[in-house]
Amino acid sequence: MTTTTAPAPVPAPPRTRRSRPRPFGLVLGVLLALLVAMAALGQWVLPHWDEQDLVTGVAMPSGEHWLGTDELGRDILQMCVAGARSTLVGAALVALGSMVLGNVLGLLGGYLGGWTDALVRRWADLLLALPALLVTLVVAGIGGGGYALAVCVLIVLTSPGDIRLVRSAVLGQRHLAYVEAAESLGLSRATVMVRHIWPNVLPVVVANTLLNFAGAIVSLSALSFLGLGVPPGAPDWGRMLAENRTLLYDHPSAALAPAVLVVLAALVLNLLGDRLLESFTDRGRSA
Repeated sequence: MTTTTAPAPVPAPPRTRRSRPRPFGLVLGVLLALLVAMAALGQWVLPHWDEQDLVTGVAMPSGEHWLGTDELGRDILQMCVAGARSTLVGAALVALGSMVLGNVLGLLGGYLGGWTDALVRRWADLLLALPALLVTLVVAGIGGGGYALAVCVLIVLTSPGDIRLVRSAVLGQRHLAYVEAAESLGLSRATVMVRHIWPNVLPVVVANTLLNFAGAIVSLSALSFLGLGVPPGAPDWGRMLAENRTLLYDHPSAALAPAVLVVLAALVLNLLGDRLLESFTDRGRSA
């Protein structure tokens, strides 16, 4: 009588670590969506955000004004919602402009090499040696201030990080088989860089852009606080903090509300950028 042995159980395939979204990531996504909605729709939903009531003046939070009013009788909550546009749009322009400049120079230096790479590296080293906020203060002060000038200066001074990141990523892709195959087909250098190499380094660039976005929010708010960003009376979190800092002890919400929004926006974008970098790194290791 022969006995048959049962086949060994087949182990179940390992579960992927990110098979479903985590609650913390959903919370960050919801907060980011709220910030974007404030910037896109805030001044449209609240068209009377700059309405003054000098008779009321400074008022503590109440049912009519949830965060109170400032010295000109303007509603603090409406000012905070309307101020999201200048704060976030300017920071987004800095992050996107830095990404474009960093991608162009990083691709050229990493792919072409030689004297082009040497010039790109020296340029990035020079910009990294400069204190970005201090240089922006000096240039904006000489140029008479202005929001557009501050944004342009920050784009240039934020780009070295993107340049070095893209250049190092391109160097890692430069001698892979798919690049050599594209070159053997006679494709131009521009086609190889833009259509083949750049899409493979783009995920890390996007994650780094979120980190630059967070840093630009803090920098532009600091410039507005010092009087070199948006003009007086404009809805901006940094400007609101500067105008209401004298009310900190008598009316804390007037100064703390814009400060909390600056910290919250920078924190959300930093955490999202870190999570994206981790996910892309884990995906590359498991590939």
